[in-house]
Amino acid sequence: MENVVAYDGFFKGKKVFLTGHTGFKGSWMTLLLQSLGADVTGYALSPDQKQNLFDYTGLDKKMNSHIGNVKDFSVLQDAMIKANPDIVIHMAAQPLVIESYKNPINTYETNVMGTVNVLEAVRQLPNVDVCLNITTDKVYKNNEWLWGYRETDTLGGHDPYSNSKACSEFVTQSYRDSFFTKSNTLIATARAGNVIGGGDWAENRLVPDFIKAIQAGEEVIIRSPKAVRPWQHVLDCLGGYLHLIWQLSSNRELATSYNFGPENDNIRTVESLISKVCKSWGETASYKIEGNDTFHEAGLLRLDISRARQELGWEPKWGMEKTVSQIVSWYKAFSEGEDALELCNTQIDEFLLQ
Repeated sequence: MENVVAYDGFFKGKKVFLTGHTGFKGSWMTLLLQSLGADVTGYALSPDQKQNLFDYTGLDKKMNSHIGNVKDFSVLQDAMIKANPDIVIHMAAQPLVIESYKNPINTYETNVMGTVNVLEAVRQLPNVDVCLNITTDKVYKNNEWLWGYRETDTLGGHDPYSNSKACSEFVTQSYRDSFFTKSNTLIATARAGNVIGGGDWAENRLVPDFIKAIQAGEEVIIRSPKAVRPWQHVLDCLGGYLHLIWQLSSNRELATSYNFGPENDNIRTVESLISKVCKSWGETASYKIEGNDTFHEAGLLRLDISRARQELGWEPKWGMEKTVSQIVSWYKAFSEGEDALELCNTQIDEFLLQ
């Protein structure tokens, strides 16, 4: 079902080239763009997990899907030339902190050189209006501040994942300043918080670990209960990205970096989030705390979303209660045999109409 009224119908008929379309966020982004009437071409590796949203929604048959690696410039460029996109959204990444410690070379090759390859391919195309590079809230040098990080704060990153995404920001800035100042193509980056939602089965992520434990009849194990994160529903995050692209179309001065995070109510500890999810799920859900100091992760992380609010007119839509209820209802319905595509589209329609 198309909902082309949202964003003033801007995305209807637009050709969008999306890297990372087979991942959790990429699959939701594809479905969201399709609901807005966009023609989506995807480029990504095959899904990592046997259980994955891309396969469950049958997206390989509902879009132009290229299976390839962003580290392979010639293949990526060929796919992008054939797609001839109006908009490029770069979401492909090695996205896990723990995996970045285990395989830092692949993490840097994917997250840094992958960004170089995407921007270089865009540079060769005359018709791209907007290229948006998706990074993360972890690009900031983490000082364990109580207040949220602003887009002008120092970039850094302790672990290879966070550091590689900060490098991706520097690559984007350099390409924008070196090659796109007199171009019709606008280049921006988006930094989001901890994204959660139905259809995620990735390893070493809080909500997927919860779902796997529940399905196995086990307690959920949380390793950093006091860690504070800016939790947000995947649709709030993706909606922010599309809101930025839409606003860029009429104001090229907005071609910079933006945080997309939740209101303060959603900035909570890991234990607080899991406690709410357990309560919403019911009596069969419980958790236990097991400390794990093997890898360093930031303890306190907040985002300041004032720039997106003031310059773009963007606001997050779903608070903590709504986010948790949408997640629990998605997984429960799916476990009872309901169709993943219908579940996603129902939540997308509700989100766009709000």
